[in-house]
Amino acid sequence: MGDFDVVVLGGGTAGVQVATQVARGGKSVALVEAGLIGGESPYLACLPSKSLLLSAARGETWEHAISRRDEVTGNLDDSAATAHVTGAGVQVIRGTGRITGVGQVEVTPLGLGEQVSLSYTDLVITAGSEPVAPPIEGLSDIPAWTTAEGLCSPDLPRRLIVLGGGPAGCELTQIYAAFGSHVTLIEAEDGLLPGEPVFAGEILAAALRRAGAEIYLGSPAAKAERTPDGLTLALADGTRIEANRLLLATGRRPRLSGLGLDALGITVEPGAVLPITTTCQVVGAGGHVWAAGDVTGVGHTHAGRYQADVAAANIVGQQREADYTAIPRVVFTTPAVFAVGANPRTGASVVTARADLAGTARARLGDEDNGCLELYADPLSGLLVGGAAVGPEAASWMAEVTLAIRAKIQVEVLTDVVHAFPGYGEALEVALRQLATSPGMDTARTGTTSTQTDEREVSGLSDMDMETPEDDALEQHQEVVPDEEESAGRGPRPIPFDVDEADAAEQERTIGFDDDDYR
Repeated sequence: MGDFDVVVLGGGTAGVQVATQVARGGKSVALVEAGLIGGESPYLACLPSKSLLLSAARGETWEHAISRRDEVTGNLDDSAATAHVTGAGVQVIRGTGRITGVGQVEVTPLGLGEQVSLSYTDLVITAGSEPVAPPIEGLSDIPAWTTAEGLCSPDLPRRLIVLGGGPAGCELTQIYAAFGSHVTLIEAEDGLLPGEPVFAGEILAAALRRAGAEIYLGSPAAKAERTPDGLTLALADGTRIEANRLLLATGRRPRLSGLGLDALGITVEPGAVLPITTTCQVVGAGGHVWAAGDVTGVGHTHAGRYQADVAAANIVGQQREADYTAIPRVVFTTPAVFAVGANPRTGASVVTARADLAGTARARLGDEDNGCLELYADPLSGLLVGGAAVGPEAASWMAEVTLAIRAKIQVEVLTDVVHAFPGYGEALEVALRQLATSPGMDTARTGTTSTQTDEREVSGLSDMDMETPEDDALEQHQEVVPDEEESAGRGPRPIPFDVDEADAAEQERTIGFDDDDYR
């Protein structure tokens, strides 16, 4: 079909981002995609799940929620996204690409048509990821959904099993429980959100149970059997659970098979990720091969977009490196879960401080799940290196933690930040004071002298609670008499804030898993 400066394999979030950025930088670009332009996030993952969660929080009916979800996702129509990409100067080629040699890609078009050969100077791999099925006997014989199918189906199962207690599993559990399904959530590990601080999974589990979900922890699923009404799932500990449908939220793997990476001298084991440098260049590919998104192991849409920006900048000659120390992770349940940076569960050696949201005046204004937060600091450098929180809209008022980590701001400086009253940000002040005065911090370097933890509660005072200068309520109705200094003219006294290659046809086919799908 022609020669291009850049060929991008995969039209998900990362692929669209890098393609449009490079095209606007003056390069000729071809974007190869077999499914929906924009990938899974806007059609089958992030947007539909958040739409349904919002509808649930508003108390809408299932029918109204489905209608709103379909409107948000454009009814799986990617014509607007395609127009956006082509409008930036990118040539969209519908098909599956395979690398045939250095500088060469062969595309098998959708439907009828001959293969197309493309040449490139730079290649960007943004092929996304695909769901992984656990090795459960009989799994292929039962009615099951992937997360994508669970988020685009009009059906509301009477009894649903969600397998996997990660972010997607927890969000889907809350969605279906809110609309009346009897949901059972199963996590093989001892707690939900296994990669995050323990308290986050514990608080979220309590919230999901209050919403009506049953939760089984610490025992993996072992065998599935079809029944007249649906299925029976047996756990390793002998528990048997009946349901009409099973929803698999057991993780994803990079979609790298079939890309022809061996033609570039790259060997990747099944389930492994593409190794990249801080410039997002693929290691061992001999240069001019880049990668972004799920194929590199980052599982968040915003992280893939960030990598795409880094790769695009380097392709057009601007030197830029990625920094992963402050990539936020959010579960948009009620209450929401937010985490960023390092924490003790990742093996980091940190000083920890905790504050309960119940100590804030904002928490006393309503009946939300209050939750709490933890902050983590490096004791030698005095820098904030991580944070986690569970609470209403946690991603909003914890965003400053992301900035503080990325900008490498000293904890000592952060203790002087003022937060609007009344707000959950007050709890940050308590945790930061604890960190600054912790015995584990390097007090000689930070200049602090106290070794006692600041255990003061967040102030519950509002503007209406402030004492008057004379500390007497009766004097609100009297004239305040100035003292002698004021009378002498000295003035008043001073008054002390993707499956990236999403396939629309997946919605219509029966799920089947072969041995290669099992880890």
